[in-house]
Amino acid sequence: MLKELANLIKDIAYERKKVILASGKESDFYVDLRNITLHPKGLYLVSNLLFENIIEKFPQVKAVGGPTLGADPITAGICLVSEMKKLPLYGFIIRKEPKKHGLAKMIEGEKNLPQQCPVVIVEDVVTSGTSSYKAYNIAKEAGLNVLGIAAILDREEGATEFFTKNGISFFSLLKKSDILG
Repeated sequence: MLKELANLIKDIAYERKKVILASGKESDFYVDLRNITLHPKGLYLVSNLLFENIIEKFPQVKAVGGPTLGADPITAGICLVSEMKKLPLYGFIIRKEPKKHGLAKMIEGEKNLPQQCPVVIVEDVVTSGTSSYKAYNIAKEAGLNVLGIAAILDREEGATEFFTKNGISFFSLLKKSDILG
């Protein structure tokens, strides 16, 4: 499954071109994993692989979620797989900013998450780790017990070291070197 996912990423998500990343850094390549998580086979592979790894590494987990927009299909896919495997995990979405109306929430789906609920933050791509760290802190401030962070792809540009330095458990299914050879 992992090799199949790596090949699919190479085929439909990887582009060699200059871009500015969310971190503000310039890069000579881009990996748009929304092309994977919004692809039937891609979402199937990602959801199953992340579910299996999350359950293995964080057996006490009860929910998964992460920053919108990248984590939205990942969260939904893992929730679906978890129900099919009779080990249900709830999902949540972390907003970029509080809603301007209604309850002004930062986290959607929190009615399924009791205080100190053990959760894992999911991400598509990590570079420096700062956006995942922001989501991690928002979840902690909301009273959740964040066990760690799981990503599809680590660009190998400092995220792993950043998480280690901050005492945060982290894993990714793939690394840049798995895609670029």
